[in-house]
Amino acid sequence: MRQIAEYLYIKKKDPNTPETKWLKYMHGINRISILMFLAALIFLFIKLVFLKK
Repeated sequence: MRQIAEYLYIKKKDPNTPETKWLKYMHGINRISILMFLAALIFLFIKLVFLKK
């Protein structure tokens, strides 16, 4: 949960962890995937609740 909070800028990163270029790329891709997943959940919730026939 701490890592997800860091991805979404909710919690500050640990200053003692090493930062490399590839690690930054990996964190960026993980951040994008988490945001896309949350957007899909919101879309499904809206579709199920408001577009119910």
